[in-house]
Amino acid sequence: MSKQILMLVGDYAEDYETMVPFQFLTGLGYTVHAVCPDKKSGDSIATAIHDFEGEQTYSEKRGHNFAINHDFDVVNTADYIGLVVPGGRAPEYLRMNARVIEIVQEFDTAKKPIAAVCHGAQILAAANVLQGRTCSAYPACAAEVKLAGGKYADIAVTEAVTDGHLVTAPAWPAHPAWLAQFVKVLGASIQI
Repeated sequence: MSKQILMLVGDYAEDYETMVPFQFLTGLGYTVHAVCPDKKSGDSIATAIHDFEGEQTYSEKRGHNFAINHDFDVVNTADYIGLVVPGGRAPEYLRMNARVIEIVQEFDTAKKPIAAVCHGAQILAAANVLQGRTCSAYPACAAEVKLAGGKYADIAVTEAVTDGHLVTAPAWPAHPAWLAQFVKVLGASIQI
């Protein structure tokens, strides 16, 4: 089986939730294909930086440009061993794309590892893959997880939860836990 991972991104995906998993998984030796509807390899998306600065919700600032390295239109889920769905604002409109929904459903049906963080749960809910599953997300997405039939995991922002082949976390401060759990679900181990 290939060592390719698919990452679904879009404009204003959360910067850390896009850049860090991409770089981390690439550093472990995986080939990560970052794709976005209506964009081709060589195009870029604008990211957003979300921070927790004491207000009732996160703040948002313009992040980096992130390069798309694969064409969305040629994605064949059979070529991948796992899926990563970053959060940010991108999931709110990506979930309206029929092919995005099909991709998530194809990974889920095949029981391939899926990692979603923060607002990435919006795509999972729209794809109807949360029924009976435990899923964490940014707290503002709890209602969507529940309405999709999932059990919302109200965990610390630094924690993650695994339910079968699904690994989820509330936000980027959970990267150490979220990525460690995802790598384990992928079947890899890191020896130090």
